[in-house]
Amino acid sequence: MKILCVGKTKQPFIIDGIREYEKRLRLYDPVQWLVVPDVKLNKSSSVEQVKKQEAAIILKHLAPRDVVVALDERGTQFASVDFAKKLEALQVQGPLVFVIGGVYGLDAAVCQRANLVLGFSSFTFTHQMIRLLLVEQIYRAHTILHGKTYHY
Repeated sequence: MKILCVGKTKQPFIIDGIREYEKRLRLYDPVQWLVVPDVKLNKSSSVEQVKKQEAAIILKHLAPRDVVVALDERGTQFASVDFAKKLEALQVQGPLVFVIGGVYGLDAAVCQRANLVLGFSSFTFTHQMIRLLLVEQIYRAHTILHGKTYHY
């Protein structure tokens, strides 16, 4: 399983949380991170141009057989048990790649490439914070699938 994200994680508390869940996930399905550079907004570019440039970088890193889950605030939301079942179903289809956009989110081209567009909440989270939330939910899903008590 891979998590492809735009820009480096900067906040120490997020890094610490991610490390904790990475450690826990080693029992089930280790996570590989691929961090691609973010594109900076400047006076001669727009948010849409930045998103398109980041999409081009992201799409270059996706193989045709990758099963892509794009995180987007407008995506489908699941309860944790349902997400666990969905994760299990997706993993048998091919290499699973979660994609987290940069500060402005994902361009439509990435969502169109995705096998699933996943939303976490009606709330908006930073692209840094969602990394921690995603890795925790992946861990939670594995504990659900393996009958562990973490979820309850």
